[in-house]
Amino acid sequence: MKTNIDLGLLLIRMVIGFTMLLHGINKIVHGLDYIKSVVSDHGLPTFLGYGIYIGEIIAPLLIIIGFRTRLASLALAVTCILIVLFAHVNEVFSLNSNGGLAIELVCIYLFVSLGLFFTGGGKMSVCTKNKWD
Repeated sequence: MKTNIDLGLLLIRMVIGFTMLLHGINKIVHGLDYIKSVVSDHGLPTFLGYGIYIGEIIAPLLIIIGFRTRLASLALAVTCILIVLFAHVNEVFSLNSNGGLAIELVCIYLFVSLGLFFTGGGKMSVCTKNKWD
């Protein structure tokens, strides 16, 4: 059977990028008050809350178009880890009402972004010549 790895990577990039981008757009629409309070509760300056825009808007856009996919995927993975540590640490070993992991969505974003970090964006990307693509 003939495989098309690059088409598969494009689909993965589109799905993970668009779905995470929606989270970022939500932060633009509703503001960062919750994020700033979480950051402040951990003793960090509230301006660090604006870093969520890197992980939830800039990185997904770069992943979607395939520009510096490895670097953007690494940024997304770090964002996911920080989301778990700051907002969901009590849910790491919890199950939701359907029997799935309570933080399964964040885990999917984390591990797919790590997969893209190791594979790169594929040939159907805006840029393929740099080691971070």
